[in-house]
Amino acid sequence: MTTAVVLLSGGMDSATAAAWAKAAGFRAVALSVDYGQRHRVELDAARAVADQLGIADHRVVTVDLRAIGGSALTAEIAVPKDRGGSASDIPVTYVPARNTVMLALLTGLAEVTGARDLVIGANVQDYSGYPDCRPEFLRAFAEVARLGTRVGAGGAHFAVHAPLLQLSKAGIVRLGAALGVDFSLTLSCYDPPAPFVHCGRCDACRLRRAGFVEAGVPDPTTYAV
Repeated sequence: MTTAVVLLSGGMDSATAAAWAKAAGFRAVALSVDYGQRHRVELDAARAVADQLGIADHRVVTVDLRAIGGSALTAEIAVPKDRGGSASDIPVTYVPARNTVMLALLTGLAEVTGARDLVIGANVQDYSGYPDCRPEFLRAFAEVARLGTRVGAGGAHFAVHAPLLQLSKAGIVRLGAALGVDFSLTLSCYDPPAPFVHCGRCDACRLRRAGFVEAGVPDPTTYAV
């Protein structure tokens, strides 16, 4: 069985991407990153999701991105609530170089486990605001992985899979439900007021709630608002 390494944050997107990898026939190895994020409880969600999906090999790497800061998720900057925003906005919840760092770590894990397939839960509603979720970035990173690794120097090629890239949040909810994801185990909120309680007002909560409504799937999430 071919191995794929999967970024597993504990959110609904990464959980669905992990379920997709398993349904596609890959042996999934999951990687979560403790980067000093405000919503660090998402790591507990990642562990629960890995267990629920039967991913036995789940690793957690610590990288202190709070030392860099520059984001509402890694510095003392307020998380925006109830914002409208536009497709041209790069929100303050953008974490400088986060996906570059995480994909680099995922590439290292791929080399160690013999994987050539990297899976990330990026989607269209992310890359409208986050430049490191754009399809051109993901394509470019596959080339970086080839050029910067021992196995790449030996002729190996890497593929970065983003199976949710063109899906709306509703599409992700439908796909995850079809693949058996237990969304009650996932955490999307950027500023949870209590463990596994969503604030209901940040961008991630608003997208999550709207996704369930549009998909017509019961929402198991606990929202403070």
